[in-house]
Amino acid sequence: MNRPRFLLALDQGTSSSRSIVFDTQGRIVTMAQRELRQIFPQPGWVEHDPREIWAGQLATAQEALNKAGIDAADVAAIGITNQRETTLVWNRSSGEPLCNALVWQDRRTESTCAELRQSGFETLVCERTGLVVDAYFSGTKLKWLLDKTPGARDAASRGELAFGTVDSWLAWQLTGGAVHVTDVSNASRTMLFDIHRNRWDDDLLAMLDIPREVLPAVHASSHAYGHTRADLFGAPIAIGGIAGDQQSALFGQACFSSGLAKNTYGTGCFMLMHTGEQCHASRNGLITTSAAQIDATPEFALEGSVFVGGAVVQWLRDGLQAIRGSEAVQGLAESVPDSGGVMFVPAFTGLGAPYWKPDARGAILGLSRGTTVAHIARAALESIAFQSAALLQAMSRDLGDGGVTELRVDGGACVNNLLMQFQADLLGIPVVRPQVIETTALGAAYLAGLSCGVYAGIEELAAHWQAERVFHPTMSRSRANELMQDWEHAVAQTTLENRRITSADS
Repeated sequence: MNRPRFLLALDQGTSSSRSIVFDTQGRIVTMAQRELRQIFPQPGWVEHDPREIWAGQLATAQEALNKAGIDAADVAAIGITNQRETTLVWNRSSGEPLCNALVWQDRRTESTCAELRQSGFETLVCERTGLVVDAYFSGTKLKWLLDKTPGARDAASRGELAFGTVDSWLAWQLTGGAVHVTDVSNASRTMLFDIHRNRWDDDLLAMLDIPREVLPAVHASSHAYGHTRADLFGAPIAIGGIAGDQQSALFGQACFSSGLAKNTYGTGCFMLMHTGEQCHASRNGLITTSAAQIDATPEFALEGSVFVGGAVVQWLRDGLQAIRGSEAVQGLAESVPDSGGVMFVPAFTGLGAPYWKPDARGAILGLSRGTTVAHIARAALESIAFQSAALLQAMSRDLGDGGVTELRVDGGACVNNLLMQFQADLLGIPVVRPQVIETTALGAAYLAGLSCGVYAGIEELAAHWQAERVFHPTMSRSRANELMQDWEHAVAQTTLENRRITSADS
């Protein structure tokens, strides 16, 4: 009997659902993708339709297999990777969602977070979870859903409701409700999970009044989670890997050991540095999170999250209508030699790491009569690099021993050569783009392959990783430092307090 020759990765992201078939060498065979509708009920609120998430993800999986000309017998296992922190609650009996999913970008629970901070819970949260108290994470979203939906809290206490991040929702649907699970990397983003002991924490559950009955079982990222319903793909397929998208990308980039770092340029930007079994507490605005784990041994990463990365290009297209398609931004930006002194801080939903300014709002500074839309486009692209550079500088301060020596990059925007070169210039270290930039999906495939014996271990996976291009810094360090100082000055203008001071002074 022939061994299955392929792995199927389900990559459920913020803006789209994708499925990718990989061969066992980590090469892409086929891909299918569908956009995901964004729902904005009011300012600061962001939702997704859970039914649309499932329907789109299933359709792309079936399409990818059909395009590859393979069936379930050819697939060794499925790996799931997902937008993290996005929060869903559904009925265990019917499988029907309670309401729309609250997306990680959603800020409606900021007042709850402010109350937690005022009540002195920041130390507890940081010590147990590695996180800061922020509306970004799932815990306060879950509390909001239970508090605001009539009858939900009582139903949850009776065990009638299930909570999960998107991975849990997909695993539930794929197995016909047979499993209610998540992995350590997704659990670590809830503000309810002790990352040192790899378990839900009673003190944190009490802090947010979350009944334990709603929680999924937590497993290693590479694990035999269950099998899909036979009717979905013609026969059951093993689900062998689950990881939040950024930890999955770290795994797909072969950053298996302490000191290796990657940055993903997607809707947001997410920089993670593996710290091995050492749990580093950041003193510079970063968070500590669980890395994807292949067994019961806790592994960690330092992380910085930028809320608006590639989404700034979407805003140029849809909000400002400066470009017809996202792919046009590089040509427009390259039509001018620099940004002409324009600084663009895309704080549309506040600022994440290392600033953590929920009241910050977007700003375009340095405008003159000579400013054109091309300058704004270039400043928008450069804002992605500035925010990422601030993350790496914070990491270097935390490490205190020379920091990261190279940065591996992935995600849709990493194909933009102008952006990658500017990133290398700001950082002063090589920026390395791999041959396979779909490392989020690749990481999920690798985790699934490890669980079912396709791969012997991570050493085999490390041998697969290859660079496609290395961007070396060409800018002087003095000039790079000047630009970063200009960026920090621009960031200072985006907070409500500074806007008031500026207004009063004028």
